[in-house]
Amino acid sequence: MVSPDNILMYLLPEQETQVKEIFAQLAESGFPQQNQTPHITVTFAPTMRPAAIQRAAEILPPLMPAEFRRVGTVIFGTKSKQTVAWLLETSDELEEAAREISRLNPDGRGDRWIPHLTMGLRIPRDIVPDYVHALDEITNPHFRTLNAPRAAFWSPKVQELTEF
Repeated sequence: MVSPDNILMYLLPEQETQVKEIFAQLAESGFPQQNQTPHITVTFAPTMRPAAIQRAAEILPPLMPAEFRRVGTVIFGTKSKQTVAWLLETSDELEEAAREISRLNPDGRGDRWIPHLTMGLRIPRDIVPDYVHALDEITNPHFRTLNAPRAAFWSPKVQELTEF
């Protein structure tokens, strides 16, 4: 299964390294290995509409670098595999921009946007509570702010990254 197209924001390199170190520590503790590049998704679709990409290229760059505050841990999904993520808050301007871009993506969630950073993808439902507990134990309590200096469009089908 090919991953969907994404409009997303990447973390500062040192913060990406911190997140990958958390992934490694979780894997060393016996949890599923996480291989994704840490990022914050604005919207995704099997094939992204050009209007969404164009609008993102217009309105995201002036909002970079973006700052996010880690405000909790959330679980997405209702099936046997779930996603564990850090719930994030950001500026009203970026929230409005993300919703506008998402509205232009008919395969997305309309004008809804839940800013988050995935910390565990495809985690078996029965180990999610242990995963969340380990994530809390491993994460430095002072690692509360995330910074995204760049936004981009990523198309895994053609392995093409277009920075805005």
